[in-house]
Amino acid sequence: MEKGDKVPDFLGHDKDGNEIRLSQFPGKKIALYFYPKDMTSGCTAQACNLRDKMPALTAQGYQVIGVSVDNEASHRKFSEKNNLNFPLIADTDHRLVELFGVWAEKSMYGRKYMGTLRTTFIISPDGFVERIIGSKQIKTKEHASQILAVNE
Repeated sequence: MEKGDKVPDFLGHDKDGNEIRLSQFPGKKIALYFYPKDMTSGCTAQACNLRDKMPALTAQGYQVIGVSVDNEASHRKFSEKNNLNFPLIADTDHRLVELFGVWAEKSMYGRKYMGTLRTTFIISPDGFVERIIGSKQIKTKEHASQILAVNE
């Protein structure tokens, strides 16, 4: 997905197996954020920052939706442990990470593996990608401020 692309209505299923669709959030800008893994330090910091700044995000018309390839049970545990106040999509079939182009080869300690690039897509109320905050730009402890910043 690139800036200006139309996002499909159906996104996936949340931690409870419920469908998540863009059309469920009429008039909202969607901050669709992709993160590597539940319960890791960076992903927890990012999720908790978004949770804590939800009043400011909501006031500016945003709905936050998280996505990782972890399963529903993992999302449920992550969400409950951190009192998250937004849905998490369990993209176990990698449909979304591949559609949005955030499933890529990564490297850690010389070992190469496939994983999710931490990336946020700001989607307009009419369903188009407005802005992309890339993996090299994201600051996990300040991510809500990055979403709210209009001058990227």
